[in-house]
Amino acid sequence: MAGGVKKKLHLGRLHPFRCGTKSFQPEHSLIGGPGFSRVVFCNNTESQRVLTYGNNYVTSTKYTLATFFPKSIFEQFRRAANIFFLITAILSFTPVSPSSPVTSVLPLALVIAAAMLKEAMEDLRRKKQDIEVNNRKVKVHRGEGVFDNAKWMNLQVGDIVRVEKDEFFPADLILLSSSYEEAICYVETMNLDGETNLKLKQAVDATSKLHEDSGFQKFRAVIKSEDPNANLYSYIGSLQLEEQQYPLTPQQLLLRESKLRNTDFIYGVVIFTGHDTKVVQNSTAPPSKRSKIERRMDKIVYLLFSILVLMSFMGPIFFGISTREDLENGTMTRWYLRPDDTTIYYDPNRAPVAAILNFLTFIMLYSFLIPIPLYITLEIVKVIQCTFINQDLHMYYEEADKPAKTRTSNLNEELGQVNTILSDKTGTLTCNLMEFIKCSIAGTAYGHGVTEVERALARREGLPSAKEVTNGEGQVENSNKAAIKGFNFFDERITHGKWVNEPHADVIQKFLLLLAICHTAVPEVDEDTGRLSYEAESPDEAAFVIAARELGFEFYERTQTSILLHEFHPISGRKVQRSYKLLNILEFSSSRKRMSVIVRNMEGKLLLLCKGADSVMFERLTKNGKEFEEQTQEHINEYANAGLRTLVLAYRELDEEEYNKFNEEFHEAKNSVSADHEELMEKVAEKIEKDLILLGATAVEDKLQNGVPECIDKLAQAGIKIWVLTGDKMETAINIGFACCLLRQGVKQIVISSETPKIKALEKVGDNSSVAVAFRENVLEQILEAKESLTTLRKSSEALALIIDGKSLSCALEDDVKGLFLELALGCASVICCRCSPKQKALVTRLVKIRTGRTTLAIGDGANDVGMLQEADIGIGISGVEGMQAVMSSDIAIAQFRYLERLLLLHGHWCYRRISIMAKLPTMIGICHSIMSSSRQFLW
Repeated sequence: MAGGVKKKLHLGRLHPFRCGTKSFQPEHSLIGGPGFSRVVFCNNTESQRVLTYGNNYVTSTKYTLATFFPKSIFEQFRRAANIFFLITAILSFTPVSPSSPVTSVLPLALVIAAAMLKEAMEDLRRKKQDIEVNNRKVKVHRGEGVFDNAKWMNLQVGDIVRVEKDEFFPADLILLSSSYEEAICYVETMNLDGETNLKLKQAVDATSKLHEDSGFQKFRAVIKSEDPNANLYSYIGSLQLEEQQYPLTPQQLLLRESKLRNTDFIYGVVIFTGHDTKVVQNSTAPPSKRSKIERRMDKIVYLLFSILVLMSFMGPIFFGISTREDLENGTMTRWYLRPDDTTIYYDPNRAPVAAILNFLTFIMLYSFLIPIPLYITLEIVKVIQCTFINQDLHMYYEEADKPAKTRTSNLNEELGQVNTILSDKTGTLTCNLMEFIKCSIAGTAYGHGVTEVERALARREGLPSAKEVTNGEGQVENSNKAAIKGFNFFDERITHGKWVNEPHADVIQKFLLLLAICHTAVPEVDEDTGRLSYEAESPDEAAFVIAARELGFEFYERTQTSILLHEFHPISGRKVQRSYKLLNILEFSSSRKRMSVIVRNMEGKLLLLCKGADSVMFERLTKNGKEFEEQTQEHINEYANAGLRTLVLAYRELDEEEYNKFNEEFHEAKNSVSADHEELMEKVAEKIEKDLILLGATAVEDKLQNGVPECIDKLAQAGIKIWVLTGDKMETAINIGFACCLLRQGVKQIVISSETPKIKALEKVGDNSSVAVAFRENVLEQILEAKESLTTLRKSSEALALIIDGKSLSCALEDDVKGLFLELALGCASVICCRCSPKQKALVTRLVKIRTGRTTLAIGDGANDVGMLQEADIGIGISGVEGMQAVMSSDIAIAQFRYLERLLLLHGHWCYRRISIMAKLPTMIGICHSIMSSSRQFLW
């Protein structure tokens, strides 16, 4: 099969921070030692057979055909009542039984059969999902440069695969090449970390020229790498090709369940398969969940059994005494029992044995004290309650035609006892969508949109509803729902080209031009509709490009060295085509907090266009460029209070001499292979990103699902604590925290971060052991300091919020630290854990569940949330856009986060109340009945 035509777009120009050939880092010296011993013979089946690694078959079921019966039987006999009735069923076949065996065996058999059938149906759904995934097709190299379709489950370590656009990666792969000349590709990792922004991956130079199927006919290489582990964000390996060694890093690793985006195809070699892949390493086996009431009922059964034994013990004592006296000096006291001609059960000469056998009879007679009908009744009631939940029209999402669905009836009453909710962010609280909603240009605020935070604040403070927006014709615009995905901007002063009439039209023109050029997005045209869309590394970047398009500056093509726009001409009022030569892009990073592009326009002017956080942008303004600083800062504060994400936009013109000097230094730093490569790049960029002229600021809303702030507010009023566990960056998570009312203005934030100057300094030295020790001590020190401040602030009744990143969380979850961490977290009003791996989500959930002893509920929508859902007492899956992995692993599925309020506060309350009454009444009646029966027995 011929390979596709390689793309001519040199995206290296879009990502100029890429360095030359990388040298081996210190950690690569670990290869070959313990934990770094995996060897992969690429495209060499015969050599690979010597090393037996696991196949690519993945299963998520609890049972197999061989284990279903024993495991399921074991699950059923975890109930104390079932064990008791098993014993009585066995005794019913002996002469001591006062009744037919049918009366003991049949009820027990019905209860166990019904429960096992339910378990089988639930596991069958998991099995169907596994079959679907394992039978997906991917193109695999079969030799002679030919790629044929093969099932995922048949992949082996060392196979060369070709994955095409919008397909999932079938295993963990090392990227060899792609449809782009520079061997880059875009990857969507939504199923792994919940992030919607695309990640850039790039192959090593040695394999980047393999663009055709036929190029793999004689391809041979050996990869030495680390052993399978659960860390999603690290990888160490080396590629040996033609006697040369090339280091492999996470930049070349493509993880299973990630999706290829904005790239026609890639070639990769399978490095980890099946249960060795990082996503499966992060998963946990589906647990068997039992409600607290059910466990409490077991304790009641133990109590009732004790009472039963006591009652049954007292009767045989009196029976034994009476039996022994039946034949005394030839006198028959109870002649009607014929003690002179009797079996062992009434033999006066063997009275102790008769008493023991009578004890067993009493056990069976009083067995109705243990209410086996209660379990059957409760199961029926729970099924009816599930029907109420499934058919609740208030939890039916009409747009997607998705009702609520209970996947197990064991946990209905748990919904009314939830103490802590652990929630994913992306796709659960948000819609996976950034919307351009407001902006400040030349000191003037534009945009009348109302955010979710503003609506929630108005309701909470009893203020009038947020005003509706009217268009130029006086008709009401719907500010709740954007007509264009990513664009929710309404302002008649600037839309439809009317910005040309504004006092600072020249500034507005530069502002919109910057939005259209300063990005790394790639345009795509839908072949069916002809509609232009954009693939961007982050959703807010896509929102900027869409906003520029809707306001008259349409970015429609990117060539090797230029950006092409359809630009609104302020004089003619028509769209004109303009080209801007793309010279350099200085990418955004968490340390720089800004991004810049350098372009040359058609008039030959050199322009530096820059956007970034206000904390770094305002200090880079020239004295003459601060004309609108005060007004812009006020608008930024207003936007932040409304839960919006803001960026400041600025520019300046460059002269040729200054640019040539910068470009020379930039290329020198870019091609360096020293340990401080990134620092050199930042220093060079720092020299050019100065003396800027302020244009304005943007405000985008990380669009929440409808009703999320109100739902969180109601749950908080009910005394339920909410933790957010997300794979997103800390800045993004904090913004969402404000947007959904989890964080509020005035709440003191306790931030535990791994990005401290001390740790960065040690990392530059490269001493891994020292870094690990110092890092752990640093995290412990931050936790202890936070605990001290917590004690101080409790006296002032000031609300606190804990925010911790993934690296710090890994230390906080260690055995000797997690107690301190949990104590700190429980003392805060809200907790946000950022950059969490799926395993960390599960570990945090387990920590809260076990250490607090309270009911925990986890809610999420992606495969990265499965471990968390399974670990919590109750797992809620959002049937959203990220597939069905979370739903298939959940106990209850709902379509929107806002339905959680009704599910817990209405259905949960009534289920708990009704089940509690159901459990109490039969037990009390059984005890009274048993006491009365025993009294009659003794009197008789």
